[in-house]
Amino acid sequence: MIPRNYPVGSKVAFALVFLFSLPLSFSTGALQEGSSQIQAADRGSQERRIRSQEVVFVILSQRNSFHVERAHKRKASLIQQAENIRQSIPTVLLLHSLSDNEGDWSILPLLPFFSASYGRNSSWIVFLEEETNVKLDKLLEILGKYDAKKEWFLGKPLQDEESTIIHHYAFADNPSAFKYPDFGAAWALSSPLVNRLAEKLKNDPLKSDFTIDLKHEIALYIWENGNGPALTAIPELCTDPEDHPRAWRCATTLDTPLPLCGDPVKKEDVFVAVKTCKKFHAERVPVVKKTWEKEAALLEYYSDHADPSIPTIDLGVPNTERGHCGKTFAILKRFLSDSVPQTDWLLIVDDDTLISLPRLRALLSCYRSSEAVCLGERYGYGLSQGGYSYITGGGGMVFSREAVTKLQGSGCRCYSDDAPDDMVLGMCLSALGLPVTHSPLFHQARPEDYAKDYLAHQVPISFHKHWNIDPVEVFHKWLVDDKRDKNSKQAQEGGREEL
Repeated sequence: MIPRNYPVGSKVAFALVFLFSLPLSFSTGALQEGSSQIQAADRGSQERRIRSQEVVFVILSQRNSFHVERAHKRKASLIQQAENIRQSIPTVLLLHSLSDNEGDWSILPLLPFFSASYGRNSSWIVFLEEETNVKLDKLLEILGKYDAKKEWFLGKPLQDEESTIIHHYAFADNPSAFKYPDFGAAWALSSPLVNRLAEKLKNDPLKSDFTIDLKHEIALYIWENGNGPALTAIPELCTDPEDHPRAWRCATTLDTPLPLCGDPVKKEDVFVAVKTCKKFHAERVPVVKKTWEKEAALLEYYSDHADPSIPTIDLGVPNTERGHCGKTFAILKRFLSDSVPQTDWLLIVDDDTLISLPRLRALLSCYRSSEAVCLGERYGYGLSQGGYSYITGGGGMVFSREAVTKLQGSGCRCYSDDAPDDMVLGMCLSALGLPVTHSPLFHQARPEDYAKDYLAHQVPISFHKHWNIDPVEVFHKWLVDDKRDKNSKQAQEGGREEL
């Protein structure tokens, strides 16, 4: 646990904030010339077998009980493996337990702590997801190939094929030039790099800003416009399933991409609220009806206009062009009223969200509706300065009844009807001390906005936006189980080898 007097930031008050996606351009010249002088030398001149106590493992755990249990199992596996190969027990940290600071999941604010606590006595810090399997002896062998006295950033590289809004259109002239790590495969920083970055953070604190795609943003921060190391590709860091034919060569593999902890939640236990407005009744609502509406037992469309042909319900909140806070809070209130059947779960989606309800119900089997669960794709605002996390609305926001009850009972309200609903909810949850639970299976953007290798090891639950796509085709390709499973199998059989 980080000492309470450690400078990890303080809570921020409610603020009026709006996200403007400003196109940013990064030059690829430095990448083409070589990432930095720091990596002028290749691997260490002499490979050596490093010891487990030289490695600090950080499991990117979350506070929800399901995730805590998974993280403890991963920790126990690492400790057992060390004992099996007659190594000392390594240091294994659970991210959610390091402090009460909301920004810990963004990792960068914790670098001073990692440096101060482990920078002198450890050679590597390895970050892994709760679902990342590690073959400890093989990982130690791989790390031993690199001179830990130099600055190294190791991982499985992802790259964009085209510039994308979720990365602020970075490297617009050549998006594939920049590589960033697939967190599912684990990634590692050498201690000299951690120590230097920690010192940089002390002298130049992180600015308050949005955290959207952490893996890309961390790689950018480390790269420092060519002054720091670029990601070094490690073929043995894999995202194949543990039983895949290629997995014997891997130091890391992945668990099942869609967790199933029992029978899927029943259709009747999920109430679906679709946010729409009159101008999209003819354009977007038909897409919902052609795709995923039939999988919902309980669904209502909420609009600024009552249209009995759909039907839609007018909540008495006028349509707004920016945020939809007034409408969302009206939905939360209605969910707890006698106007709708009582269910354990509430799903709120936009009218241009594509979602697989069967996959969502399977995922929800891992969560307890008696807990205050707030689930979706997690973004952050001002995390380095005591900010807050929020579920980005386009990918779908899932709340247990207990979470909605606590939100409504808190007195938290919108400061205006057109405030950003997802961000206001994030501020409310932060004030209540309720965690935002992240799942990478929810997506705020379209499939083409994500790296292909990243989606290849997922069974996605949702995508968002109809820009320049056929949404019905996208739904059937990515979110219908029989076709998706077939495509995934073909991709694994015909895809290029990782080694």
